[in-house]
Amino acid sequence: MNLARLQPGQKGRITSIGAIGPLKRRLMDMGVLVGEEIAVLKVAPLGDPIEVRIKSYSLSLRKREAEGIDVEVSV
Repeated sequence: MNLARLQPGQKGRITSIGAIGPLKRRLMDMGVLVGEEIAVLKVAPLGDPIEVRIKSYSLSLRKREAEGIDVEVSV
């Protein structure tokens, strides 16, 4: 499952990052790393952007960026 498919309130653990090049570097610089727990806080009415919490901070990702991040859903 990818991050873009999680609903607000759901959490997951990042299993892989499918982005390449500068986008992957930018995501990693923001703390989006394999093994980190990530939670979806809210999704804009049209589905873009998606606000997530990772570590102790919030960030917004475009839907296309979130689709490249695979997660394992936490219960």
